[in-house]
This record gives sequence, C-alpha cells and structure tokens, in this order.
Amino acid sequence: MPIKESELILNPDGSIYHLNLKPGDIADNIIFVGDQDRVDLVSKHFEKIELKTQKREFKTHTGTIHGKKISVISTGIGTDNIDIVINELDALVNIDFETRKIKKQLRSLNFIRIGTSGALQPEIPIDSFVIGAYGLELSGMLHAYQTKSISNPNIEDAFIAHTNWEANKGKPIVIKGSESLISKFKSAQTFEGLTATANGFYGPQGRVLRLAISDPMLNKKMDSFNFNGLRVTNFEMETSAIYGLSQLLGHNAISLNAIIANRPNCSFSKNPRQAVERLIAYTLDRIY
Repeated sequence: MPIKESELILNPDGSIYHLNLKPGDIADNIIFVGDQDRVDLVSKHFEKIELKTQKREFKTHTGTIHGKKISVISTGIGTDNIDIVINELDALVNIDFETRKIKKQLRSLNFIRIGTSGALQPEIPIDSFVIGAYGLELSGMLHAYQTKSISNPNIEDAFIAHTNWEANKGKPIVIKGSESLISKFKSAQTFEGLTATANGFYGPQGRVLRLAISDPMLNKKMDSFNFNGLRVTNFEMETSAIYGLSQLLGHNAISLNAIIANRPNCSFSKNPRQAVERLIAYTLDRIY
C-alpha cells in the first residue's frame, strides 16, 4: 500500500522534505556533525565535492575520499532532529518515491557521528576521543517506537536501581553501537563506554544557572554506575537516538566524541575546534 503524502512529504522538486535531498544524493558512509559549520571542516578533506545543499540546519556535502563516495550532514542539536535525519535518509534509499512503496531490497547505511561531549569520568582527559559502545537513552524520544528488540534490560534495570530513577521520567533505554564500526574506529587513542543522551543541555545534563533541577545528585550517581565494567563515560544529546533508529531500520552507527569538557574536574578545552579537527582527521583516516 502506498505511503500517504502526509506521511512521506516531498518537495516540489522531488526531494525529501527536511533534508532537501533526492535518491542518489547520498553515499553509504555518512558522517553526522551537529554544527552546520563543521560540514565544511569535514568536506575540505574530500578529493572533490559533487553535491552541496542545505535547508534549515540540515546541510549536506557529498563527494569522494580515497576515490570512494562519502557524505557529511549536519543534524543540528538533539534527538528530535536525529529522528528527522535518520528517517529521511532511510526513506531516500529504502522507499520508492514514485510508487511510495517500501522497496523489496533494502539498503544498509553507515552513520558515523563526529561530535563533542563532556566526560563524566575524571580519568578521561580533555581533548581525548570517546566511542559510545552503548547509547543510554534519557531523552524519551525512542519511546515513540517499538524498542523491545534492541533494548538491554539488564543494564537498564541496573541503571534505574542505581540512580533511583524517577518514575515520572521516561524509562532509560540502552542500545548497543555497531560492533563492526567500533572495531574499525577504536584504537589506543580512544576510550569506550556508555554515552548518555539527554533531551537538553542545562537541567537535563545537571547544569544549574538560575533554575533548580529535580535530581541534583543524578550526575554523581551516573558517575559511579558500573555494570560489569561498563561505565557512563560522557553526556551529550544525539547518540542514543542514532543507535536506536539505526538498529530498528537495519543501519550501522557509531558515535565518536571529542571530549571538550570534564564535568567532575570542572574543566573545559582551551581549543575545542582543534580537538574536533583532530577527530575529523582520525575518522577520515579510518573510514575506508
């Protein structure tokens, strides 16, 4: 049965509604950055750029590196934007826009997030790289989907018990990153752990300016969580959504984060842009 026009929304030129992309515009390997200005930091390493487009915060460059096709897309901030980006990228490769039907032969994409994050463990130094072995969904967005097949209830229940998680908040979900991509990108330069994903930057991540937060001890409880050696390494706003939607749709995903803040040590990078550029170079060196 064809997907209704109100559900799969196309622009007059046949491109997908938010991303302004057409089938064929993207590569199998897609780098995600949050900030649209970082798209140029990535694509300046491409041998050539074949496509440039932007709508709102969603900026895309597709080109080649090492002679192979690659795309970089800015997602903006937050899991709500990730919901748009991954669903629309999946539609580009797995839905026939002419018939509005799901294709019989499905295509799998690789999503590589290059982001910035704050460390929750004092031993993770500023300007280092963290790989999210798992994403810890605290934003609640994934509860809109059927996630039982991708969740990890043993870790989730242990986290809920350890933090005395408030019942009126969305239940945390733990989703594993792509083992094949983690194997490709990990090295002596990287740390691995549980990347927590919040639905905001201030209160949801335990920051206090003028507003009191519901659980002032949550970050400390997260710092001390340990499930068979798995600890919460960092806090950001996209990883769990990337991992969850990728697994549900049959894609592969990894989240690589440059650590620009250490929350327990109350320190911040002297040159966060340089840390991001180092992570970009590291990622592109290993992507093919």
